[in-house]
Amino acid sequence: MDIVDTCMAPYAYRTSHPAVEPLVISLLGTNRDTGFDIKKLSEINAIMETVIPKYKHLANNPKYSIIDTDVILHQTPGGMLSNLVNQLKGMGALDKLDEVFRLLPKVRKDLGQVPLVTPTSQIVGVQTVNNVLFDSYEGEYANITEQVKDLCYGLYGKTPLPINEELRKKALKNYPRGEQHITVRPGSVLEPEMPKVREEVKGLAKDLDDELVYALYPVTGKRFLRWKYGIEEVPADVKPKTLEDVRKEEELVAKALSGELTAKKEPGDMREMEVFVDGEKFNVSIPDIKIAPTAGGRAKRVKKEPTERKKEVSSGALLAPIPGMLVEYRKKNGDVVKAGETVVVIEAMKMMNNFKAPIDGVISEINFKSGDAVAKNDVLFVVEPEK
Repeated sequence: MDIVDTCMAPYAYRTSHPAVEPLVISLLGTNRDTGFDIKKLSEINAIMETVIPKYKHLANNPKYSIIDTDVILHQTPGGMLSNLVNQLKGMGALDKLDEVFRLLPKVRKDLGQVPLVTPTSQIVGVQTVNNVLFDSYEGEYANITEQVKDLCYGLYGKTPLPINEELRKKALKNYPRGEQHITVRPGSVLEPEMPKVREEVKGLAKDLDDELVYALYPVTGKRFLRWKYGIEEVPADVKPKTLEDVRKEEELVAKALSGELTAKKEPGDMREMEVFVDGEKFNVSIPDIKIAPTAGGRAKRVKKEPTERKKEVSSGALLAPIPGMLVEYRKKNGDVVKAGETVVVIEAMKMMNNFKAPIDGVISEINFKSGDAVAKNDVLFVVEPEK
């Protein structure tokens, strides 16, 4: 072995590489001596330890064990594993991680045993999550991403093993480029894109670099260019977190754990409060109570009656099953749609997910726009039955 991938100790293990420091010590004085100065490495670590709190919210700690030997079984690379964990967290389904690990080798095999490196690692990982969350039986593939369809068509080239033909047939049904996959070089069937790109960002892009940003990321790229040139203000939630921000969050965590935080009282039978535990924020609903004096002068808790009932969700409403960024609506308010017709596309973990009309009818209640972030269970649109 000539090369070993490692990283500095503060960022090592779990979904990352092993730490370099134990390796340096283990090889000291041998014919494989790294030549690294362990004291210098220690000084670097000390500096990293002062910066790492900024990224604490990105840490992946699903297990107590630092070294996960199950990687030998599911063969999920570190970066891919981090993405899977964050995706499941966002969906409130982290408890499904073991099921994702169980199915991942099967999905990979169905997709031609593609190597688990970018971008195919994301393609396999996200499709596995979709299967775990949305399939009613193993192998259903109820929600196939656009990238899996492209892979089945042949746009990523020839796979090491043949793709499952039943899956390919399902993925390519009504595929825009055709239902028969290609066997030629993918580049030979692609149309030139830059003329269209230049036209769409005319007046916004200043140079070729800007045009390429938009070409690679049509939605977020255009938004970034608006921020870059001061056309729109940069939202606070996308600005980098400072160490001062981290300190304030840690103070809130300490108060939450000690019981010092109190919730703001809101009208209704429930009130919302934010609780921070180990750097992670939780939104909690608790019964809304008020303190009333008793005859003996002592206080008792009185539950308030609800002031109004929550509006019931229409049977034709499509709730976002996953959090992500809304890429586009393919219909608008007032359009007539058929059940199963794609209405909206959401990007989650760099994969495009199509969501369809649940029933026949007329589209209404479209309140989001391209580039908006949507949370799980947000109403994406409603289909009202035609009268």
